[in-house]
Amino acid sequence: MELIAGKKFKLPVWEAALRTMRPGERARFRCDAKHVVLYPLVSKSLRNIAAGKDPLEGQRHCCSIAQMHEHYSLGYPDLDELQKNPQPLIFDIEVLKVEPPGSYQQDPWAMTDEEKLQAVPQIHKEGNELYRQGKVSEAASKYYDAIACLKNLQMKEQPGSPDWIELDQKITPLLLNYCQCKLQCEEYYEVLDHCSSILNKYEDNVKAYFKRGKAHAAVWNVAEAQADFAKVLALDPSLRPVVSKELRSLEARLREKDAEDKIRFKGIFSQ
Repeated sequence: MELIAGKKFKLPVWEAALRTMRPGERARFRCDAKHVVLYPLVSKSLRNIAAGKDPLEGQRHCCSIAQMHEHYSLGYPDLDELQKNPQPLIFDIEVLKVEPPGSYQQDPWAMTDEEKLQAVPQIHKEGNELYRQGKVSEAASKYYDAIACLKNLQMKEQPGSPDWIELDQKITPLLLNYCQCKLQCEEYYEVLDHCSSILNKYEDNVKAYFKRGKAHAAVWNVAEAQADFAKVLALDPSLRPVVSKELRSLEARLREKDAEDKIRFKGIFSQ
């Protein structure tokens, strides 16, 4: 696991132990029960992370003690037992690496609201650089992290309020970049979903129509693709050469498909 000194978002006693250690050292610490009362909740979060889940899954916004009384079961028998009967715990800790202040990049869920807002431009920049390098999947992950930061902040605002709209307008270009990555990864249905969600709010977004048109074309939704490309031209006639190229490509693919179908079904009705 990783600990950020000073955050105390896991167990403060772990930080106290680590401050006495050096990289490469391994030590054993016996911690009194009063220092590890919250360990069951912390352990559940760590197990969620290891399983690829939200570390706060199942928790409500209240103090940690209230959390313990709120939930009869944490979903793990050993943690449930510890929660009912707190015990002194022994931790074997090995320090693998120590990074200097400012060098660690937190996961979005571990950031404060201010840190999330400040991190978005840098994450966006890193995504753009990865995309230029041809590392499309890695770029998509960066755009996803930036979107997650802004979505988390947006959930705390009243939908439709000025602050909510301002955050949504920051999310939209990131989501379009994410869709571009997904187009190249041939994950077309995800592109359809995200572009449609953008167009439900911003009916004049040319890029969303264009990317959705490409996704429709890729999954043989011919009429829908043609309608989206027509909308692109209506909103921005200067894109006619690009749209014409996409339509020619779609027509060529349709001809190829028709030829393949004729060969595949040739003589099927004469047998």
